Amino acid sequence: MRTAFYLFIGIVFGIVMTKSEAVSWFRIQEMFRFESFHMYGIIGTAVVVGAIGVGLAKRLNWKTVDGHQWSLKAKDFTVPRYLFGGTIFGLGWALTGACPGPMFTLLGHGIWAIGVVILASVFGTYVYGLVRSRLPH
Repeated sequence: MRTAFYLFIGIVFGIVMTKSEAVSWFRIQEMFRFESFHMYGIIGTAVVVGAIGVGLAKRLNWKTVDGHQWSLKAKDFTVPRYLFGGTIFGLGWALTGACPGPMFTLLGHGIWAIGVVILASVFGTYVYGLVRSRLPH
């Protein structure tokens, strides 16, 4: 039953990404050229929805998928973490024209070339896991 629920949530996410044009390379290009507010509005909406969701999860004591108590630990504020991580993420986004959510939506649309980007991002995550202990955190 849970798998069906998460499949449903994934389908709704894909529809929202498609209908909002967040998967459009042209919209992303507009954003990076500061020519349109469209993508900033989508990102701002996602931040607000995420903040509301985290607030509700804390107030209502939501459980994890495994049934464990759900908690968020505050991260230490370190400039190099956000500077390097944000730069690498932004470069990847600018080069490929898609961040992680739209990548899977594009794959669902049958754009198989994005599979290369997904594999590269999985490889990058693997490499990060290998060198994580040597990076500034």
